[in-house]
Amino acid sequence: MLVRLEKELGWEEMAKAVPINCFSHEPSVKSSLKFLRRTPWAREKVERLYLNAFHVWGR
Repeated sequence: MLVRLEKELGWEEMAKAVPINCFSHEPSVKSSLKFLRRTPWAREKVERLYLNAFHVWGR
């Protein structure tokens, strides 16, 4: 999910949609996954971003 978001939107757009440091300051998949695994509220926002970005509701 995170890799697809980064590929399609890029870190800058992701940081605008979900303003967290792991997207805006030296972003990487590894650091973002580490943060998102420990932070349920941020993970929920990223999951919503994914669903909205790729219109996968109900799939």
